[in-house]
Amino acid sequence: MYQSFFKRAIDFVIALIGLAVISPIFLLIAAILFFAHRGKVFFVQNRPGKNEKIFKLVKFKTMNDLRDQQGNLLPDVERITPFGNLIRKTSLDEIPQLLNVLKGDMSLIGPRPLLVEYLPLYNTAQKRRHLVRPGISGWAQVNGRNAISWDDKFRFDQWYVDHVSLALDLKIIGKTLLQVFRSEGINADKNVTMELFRGNEIH
Repeated sequence: MYQSFFKRAIDFVIALIGLAVISPIFLLIAAILFFAHRGKVFFVQNRPGKNEKIFKLVKFKTMNDLRDQQGNLLPDVERITPFGNLIRKTSLDEIPQLLNVLKGDMSLIGPRPLLVEYLPLYNTAQKRRHLVRPGISGWAQVNGRNAISWDDKFRFDQWYVDHVSLALDLKIIGKTLLQVFRSEGINADKNVTMELFRGNEIH
C-alpha cells in the first residue's frame, strides 16, 4: 500500500512544500548561475525512470561547456566552476529535481537515475532498479554515494527495491541530511563525478 499509493502522495506534498519554502534560495542560485554561466542555469538530461521510461532530469548547472581543440568537452574537474563546486558540495544543485518529483518522474527516495546509455549494459538483477521511481537520494547514496564501486551501488539499489517502506525512506532522509551537512561521498576519489559504468563481464 505504501509503495503503490502513499509514497507518491507523500512525495508530492513534501516536494510542493519544499519548493515553496526554499523558493528564495532557488531564485538566488538561479540568478547567480545566470550571470556566472552566461544565461545557462539548468542542466537537463534524459534519464531512465520507472519501467525504463525516459524523462528529462533537471539540476542546477555546475559546469561550463569548455571544449578541447577537437571539440570534445574537457574533463569534469576542469569544467566545474567555483560556484558550481560550492553548490555541489552542499547538494543544492539537486533542488530542481523537486520539479521532477512533482511531475511524478522521480521520488524523494529511490535509486539514483543513471545514464540512458547504461540500459543495454545491465544484467537481470541490475535492471530491477527500474521497478521503482528513481530518487533524489537513495540507499546507495547514504552508503557511500560516488565514493563506492558500481557493484556496491547496484547491490544497495537492489536491496532498496526489495525493502521499500516508510520507515526505510525516513531513515534514508535522515542519513541524507547528515551526509549533506558533512559533505561526505560527493566525489569519487579525485574525480568530480562517478566513473562511467562499462557493463558486466557476465550478463
